[in-house]
Amino acid sequence: MSKTAFLFPGQGAQAVGMGAKLAESTPAAAELFAHAADILGYDLLDVCTNGPAEKLNSTAYSQPALFVTSLAAVESLRAESPEVIESCELVAGLSLGEYTAMVFAGSLDFESGLKVVKTRGEAMQAAADENPSTMASVLGLENDVLAGLCDQARGDGQVLQIANYLCPGNTAVSGHIPACEKLAELATEAGAMKVIPLTVAGAFHTPLMGSAVDKLQAALADVEIHPPKIPVISNVDARPHSDPQELREILIKQVVGPVRWEESMRQMIDGGVTQFYELGPGRVLRGLLRRIDRQLSCENVIG
Repeated sequence: MSKTAFLFPGQGAQAVGMGAKLAESTPAAAELFAHAADILGYDLLDVCTNGPAEKLNSTAYSQPALFVTSLAAVESLRAESPEVIESCELVAGLSLGEYTAMVFAGSLDFESGLKVVKTRGEAMQAAADENPSTMASVLGLENDVLAGLCDQARGDGQVLQIANYLCPGNTAVSGHIPACEKLAELATEAGAMKVIPLTVAGAFHTPLMGSAVDKLQAALADVEIHPPKIPVISNVDARPHSDPQELREILIKQVVGPVRWEESMRQMIDGGVTQFYELGPGRVLRGLLRRIDRQLSCENVIG
């Protein structure tokens, strides 16, 4: 029997203007933004709708913004098609989106989730400020080839590794800026279709985010985590987990380890999922899914 799964976007999907229509059309979505303002101490909806882009793109702001906007999209879908909400049997979120997935699955409540996401965003921004670094998307190379090129491009004392296994032929690398620049040269020489520098604060999903770990660990220790009501597929190992302490450990590992998104999607597909919904800003996850299996259906509930 076919199953339905929800997908939640991660950092990079944000855009000025997001959330405005949701807050206007869905009272429950507007309530989420109002509650978020009380928790954060600033008007998150104003940042989402009016920016400026430099502010919204800052990790400290973009992570709470995406978290709340994606959950506002859930409320919009709940108001329009409650039967779709009830039909969801699996969830996953890309990096930051895993926190959104955990709230939807009942593992975290909204307030606790937002507080942790706020700490996560601020801690990752601080780690990026400490270590000038970046990321790049590499199109058209096999993962084993790309891993070898990372080894060649990495200078003494530098960090460079695969950070996101997204879909066939689309992999993101992350590390020190000189190493990423060298990798771009080597990848182009090796036949990559394109190497795209990513507009991010730093080398996410690498040990360069290590200084964020203690702050995130403390934040997670202060919140109550419940076994999810429906399976949440982890970025770290593409498997669901139910033990609260194990979930805390998984979220810590996620900050410094690679995101196994393609493997996560294949886990869902093998489990019988044929209908996906991407809830939140953008259509990135839908595009990745189509590269994995073009026969699958994915509808967007845009934030």
